[in-house]
Amino acid sequence: MDAVTLSSGSSHPDPRRWWALGALVASMLTLGFDITILNVALPTMAADLGASTGEQQWMADAYVVVFASLMLPAGLLGDRFGRRRMLITGLGVFLAGSLAGALTDNVSAVIAARAAMGVGAALVTPLALSVLPSLFAPEERAKAVGIVSAGSTLGLPLGPIVGGWLLDHFWWGSVFLVNVPMAALGIASCLLLLPETRDPSSPKVDAVSTALTAAGLGALVYAIIEAPGRGWADPLVLGTLGAAVALIAALVLRERRMPRPLLDLTLLAHRGFLFNTLAATLVIFVLSGLLFVLPPYLQAVLGHDALGTGVRLLPMMGGLVVAARAPQPLVARLGARAVVSAGLTVLALAALLGSHTTLDSGYGFTALWLTVAGFGFGFSLVPAMSGALGTLPSDRAGSGSGLLMTLRQVGGAIGIALLGSLLASAYRDRLDVTGLPAEAAETAGDSVVAAHLLAERTGFAELTASANTAYVHGMDVALAVCGIAAIVAALLAAALLPGTPRPAARNAGESPEPTDVALPRPDVRQ
Repeated sequence: MDAVTLSSGSSHPDPRRWWALGALVASMLTLGFDITILNVALPTMAADLGASTGEQQWMADAYVVVFASLMLPAGLLGDRFGRRRMLITGLGVFLAGSLAGALTDNVSAVIAARAAMGVGAALVTPLALSVLPSLFAPEERAKAVGIVSAGSTLGLPLGPIVGGWLLDHFWWGSVFLVNVPMAALGIASCLLLLPETRDPSSPKVDAVSTALTAAGLGALVYAIIEAPGRGWADPLVLGTLGAAVALIAALVLRERRMPRPLLDLTLLAHRGFLFNTLAATLVIFVLSGLLFVLPPYLQAVLGHDALGTGVRLLPMMGGLVVAARAPQPLVARLGARAVVSAGLTVLALAALLGSHTTLDSGYGFTALWLTVAGFGFGFSLVPAMSGALGTLPSDRAGSGSGLLMTLRQVGGAIGIALLGSLLASAYRDRLDVTGLPAEAAETAGDSVVAAHLLAERTGFAELTASANTAYVHGMDVALAVCGIAAIVAALLAAALLPGTPRPAARNAGESPEPTDVALPRPDVRQ
């Protein structure tokens, strides 16, 4: 394949470029639904593996923390050593991690497998976009970027459905095993269809900054997850929090002195980038928390099977996908400030409405506020991300998009850790374990799934009712925090984001800020 010809807009582009794009879409689709597929599986895995709420948080967060920590250095590795090579390596690591997760029967091994999958996802995500300039001429590139991004977005609603169907027909390891053929297909397609590209002038990967990022995020998430069980004043929790602050501070100081930093923090001096990024990060914080706390409610408390749980998450995903297509015309007419702040307000109302869930509310009430939440997500996340990228100079689009995606993943990890910890703490405080032996009471306090299993074994029916009531109370606390976070984000957006567009842009029906940032054109070597 003549990659130079493809990127130069030749009148005879290679027709295989669309097949190559299909391979990238398949890869991104796999990563997309892997973000949500595990949420449906967690209650089943908790029952089969005996995982506590904290261990379930780590099964979800290990992937996200590693993903966030390695995304920027992974992009640099592709620039220096070959994007196709690193993309294939990432898919291979993701495949190996998925296979290991499917074959283990140990909580710690599952967490390790999820971390390995995060390494693979960190390599695939930035590089899937960075190879597009070698495949498509500028007039086709925006369409190609949109198709790849849509593949990742489509995976979010597919995750609960695919996961629920698999769990109804196979064992929980199938939610890992389903990744294997998809990743293998992606590897074969990349080998056959993608050209090799690299940028020899890219900066070297800074191992110290990468280590500081991973260690700082890991310490922060660990402290948040462990705090409800140990107490915030526990020496281990306080020490880990202190270590997290010290590591992140050391990272910031180091990056400020680097001539070509891994994390280009000077981008945060761009007001539009800073506050749009903050809004997008808070939206992902809320979304990740919701997807963590809802499946146990639908599966354990309301009694739906895994497939039924996945289907019942669709109102939120459907609202998100539908609303994601609507904001840009409104941004062109009203400005990002009005649209993003309105979307965050809708999200806040949905979360606060959901925080009034009772044991007798039923799924109809849940579907109502989930649908509203989906629209809030769509109307806030898409324009916030477009606005963040649109403020960047073209020569810093790569580093800016990497920083944006990293902060989004950090927001997701902290959302799972913080909201999951609040849920666990509120659940334990409300759970009535009167009459249970100390060891049984501790087991029941691990999770609502553990309490249900214990009640079945002991015939202690009152424990099931108490666990359901306690879990709904904990979920309401987590949703109230989501609502408050969304209100804060809406106020910040209303006060600090750019206002209405220029009259010329409004008359033309276009956004005043570019939403499709040109990818840097690589140096191509066959």
